[in-house]
Amino acid sequence: MSTIPTKPASVQALADAGVSVWLDDLSREMLRSGGLQERIDSKGIVGVTTNPSIFQAALADGEAYDEQVNALAAEGKDVDEVVFALTTDDVRDACDVFRPLHEATDGVDGRVSIEVDPRLAHDAPRTVTMARQLAEAVDRPQVFIKIPATEAGLPAITETLAAGISVNVTLIFSLERYRAVMNAFIEGLEQALAAGRDLSTIHSVASFFVSRVDSEVDGRLEQIGTDEALALRGKAGVANARLAYQAYEEVFATPRWQRLEDEGGRRQRPLWASTGVKNPDYPDTMYVTELVAANTVNTMPEKTLDATIDHATVTGDTITGSYADAREALDALAGLGINYTDVTDTLESEGVEKFDKAWEELLDGVRAELGKAATR
Repeated sequence: MSTIPTKPASVQALADAGVSVWLDDLSREMLRSGGLQERIDSKGIVGVTTNPSIFQAALADGEAYDEQVNALAAEGKDVDEVVFALTTDDVRDACDVFRPLHEATDGVDGRVSIEVDPRLAHDAPRTVTMARQLAEAVDRPQVFIKIPATEAGLPAITETLAAGISVNVTLIFSLERYRAVMNAFIEGLEQALAAGRDLSTIHSVASFFVSRVDSEVDGRLEQIGTDEALALRGKAGVANARLAYQAYEEVFATPRWQRLEDEGGRRQRPLWASTGVKNPDYPDTMYVTELVAANTVNTMPEKTLDATIDHATVTGDTITGSYADAREALDALAGLGINYTDVTDTLESEGVEKFDKAWEELLDGVRAELGKAATR
């Protein structure tokens, strides 16, 4: 019978409070060296997320991918086909490492995420097509297909879930968009139910970004420069996330959701993403200890995970009961002329652009490797 490894004290405290700790990193070297299993055993991670930046860094580092690139080049594969093969192989192998954990948690954890081509962020039909292709290629029950929460992404999320494919919705910044994401999730499960699918096999998380909100808002506060403005630095990200959890509690208490839950539906968990602190003046675990609540995920870069293990003080739920203060913080920002919608629209646009750039860098790197293979 599968057992869950003993976790470090702070990670166990997070688990006891209902927080799943995932690592925001993956590479073939990590898989081959046993490093992923070691992180499960010694650091207590129960899932992994990836994105184009992570894959680009992994492919640029060392020679772990050379043999497969050479073989694919010999088969005449183009750059997009090579990237697809490399990334889905890594995710499949990671899923296999997590299989015991996945089984031990009834499918909740042991999850690995892979993102659709970010160039499709504003193309719903092609996003759905690629989501199906990724799910079929990985062919593991733990895989999450990451779809960005752009306006075009919303119907793609619904259609992908309706097809029985589990989804990690990424790049969520605003409360309004988060509510639209939850609605897209529920619509997807309603369609899946109507099609006779087993709802208990369909999982989802909604990745709500945190530190980037502070980076954007803090810059605007520093431009204002008053004592009142500077006192609000580092407040927006946590406040925004806490109000997202309030929205989560509201939506998943409705009769509409209860009907789906009665049919085996599982709630879409809020996932705190971008939880590495960008400002060194802030506590390096603030986006961990200040965002503790039941049925959530925190996906951490390794530096944040190590800091959490080393010195985080986890005191239980730090979200519920904080909603009035969180709303007050966002109202204070509005009172200084900081436009919330402009902040979140800017962050979404920049997020898509950053992933586009990372994807292009990934393609460029693979093109270079294919060029080398052609001369061998």
